[in-house]
Amino acid sequence: MEDDLPVNVREYQELAKKALPKMHYDYINGGAEDEYTLRENVAAYGRILLRPRVLIDVSKIDMSTTLLGYNIRSPIIVAPTGTHKLANPEGEVATARAAAACNTIMVLSFSSSCKIEEVASSCDAIRFYQLYVYKRRDVSATLVRRAESLGFKAIVLTVDTPVLGRREADIRNKMTAPGLANLEGLMSFDDDLDSGGGSKLERFARETLDPSLSWKDVEWLKSITSLPILLKGIVTAEDARKAVEAGAAGVIVSNHGARQLDYAPPTIAALEEVVKAVAGAVPVLVDGGVRRGTDVFKALALGAKAVMVGRPVFFGLAARGEAGAKHVIEMLNKELELAMALCGCRSVAEVTRRHVLTEGDRIRALL
Repeated sequence: MEDDLPVNVREYQELAKKALPKMHYDYINGGAEDEYTLRENVAAYGRILLRPRVLIDVSKIDMSTTLLGYNIRSPIIVAPTGTHKLANPEGEVATARAAAACNTIMVLSFSSSCKIEEVASSCDAIRFYQLYVYKRRDVSATLVRRAESLGFKAIVLTVDTPVLGRREADIRNKMTAPGLANLEGLMSFDDDLDSGGGSKLERFARETLDPSLSWKDVEWLKSITSLPILLKGIVTAEDARKAVEAGAAGVIVSNHGARQLDYAPPTIAALEEVVKAVAGAVPVLVDGGVRRGTDVFKALALGAKAVMVGRPVFFGLAARGEAGAKHVIEMLNKELELAMALCGCRSVAEVTRRHVLTEGDRIRALL
């Protein structure tokens, strides 16, 4: 019944927890080690206050924006998260349709449980492709060529995973790596190998991820594709400046959903440092911890061009399939629209640094 629909992301999370086997829920929702950064990704948004402006005509609100020249309905796009078939049998095809219905961009994960071709043909939309650089560069090159030939518009290179973070829930649950549809015929794995007491996911990562990953690989990727490349996993000014020098078309402030290095800063706390370092040369995006439209508003105020949402879409998918994923994006859009109206912002361009008060601002005010 429509009346029983969840009214926020947290309610979808509760439904997802009930719908999914514990191993799969823990895999989707878990983080690295003590999960400090996992908690902080969400909590840090709660420490930023809004500074509403009043008596402004907000009868018309325009949330539309552009990213790399592509028009989207709002600055909320779908982050790359793997293995959507864990949440719903239709997997990434359902997510792609939900994103297309909301006129937004979906970044398809390299660890998609649906083939790139299936997602590309499922509906007409702007899509980006997320990539890891493997020990076997030919595998990465093949995936890039496939994505490019199927009309994907950008490559999102994940740069924070030379090795896999320690995700203790997955180790405890002996999480198995679901089949990665896009690696069929490119890589083979011996399922009988002992995983050394950890998760099979860890073993897969050990076999495939390349700890020698460096800035040279960004050059290599630029040499094999004409698509713009965004670097995902940057949380410091130093790396943001290097990304611009390396010719990145965009920077994504991300700590991998707190699944890699615990005690890395929450992304919203790292955003402003990166934005200042980039100094307008390329768009800066952010992911991690977004659960409300007000979170999106705060990110925009601190200089993000767009916000990527991962787990909330997964929760929607697990709870109600394609309709759930679409509803989650729509809810966040409506919450953002409300926040903009109540802060006196008629367009995303009108959301400025003066609309938020951060912890740092409060400390500086006391000095």
